[in-house]
Amino acid sequence: MESQDCLNSTRDMFTEDEQQQIVRETFQQGGTLIGGSDFKLIYRHYATLYFVFCVDSSESELGILDLIQVFVETLDRCFENVCELDMIFHVNKVHNILNEIVMGGMVLETNMNEILLRVQEQDKIEKQEAGITAAPARAVSAVKNMNIPQQIKDLKLPDLPSKIAAFKNPF
Repeated sequence: MESQDCLNSTRDMFTEDEQQQIVRETFQQGGTLIGGSDFKLIYRHYATLYFVFCVDSSESELGILDLIQVFVETLDRCFENVCELDMIFHVNKVHNILNEIVMGGMVLETNMNEILLRVQEQDKIEKQEAGITAAPARAVSAVKNMNIPQQIKDLKLPDLPSKIAAFKNPF
């Protein structure tokens, strides 16, 4: 059975070939603790999903298993019983959740309520930004659809969304 990773956050630690080799070896050996002298893979299986963490050989296995548990429970609360499709279609949100828990190899937060609060704040900001970037297109559309004389309607208005595509929001 061929496995594929839906979420990979190795951050250039391993080449693509090394990553694929590690994943293949993990599923061939079948244990929850696999590794060499420099690293070890610790994973947990939930329903149809495998969550694999590649960590330094000095890391605590139980600590990482607990960290995986926090990650999965947080995903469950965000997606109401997380499944592979959630991981595929909401990969950015999954990365945001993981980055709230671990960044640069350091555990930042394990309190699910705090993690969920930060993720909700991020969602709110993304929705606000989506509204800001869509506003010029809505304005052009509104002007074009107004009940005004045909001569004014025939004016060639620029396609603002393409003009502001490079615009960076200063907020």
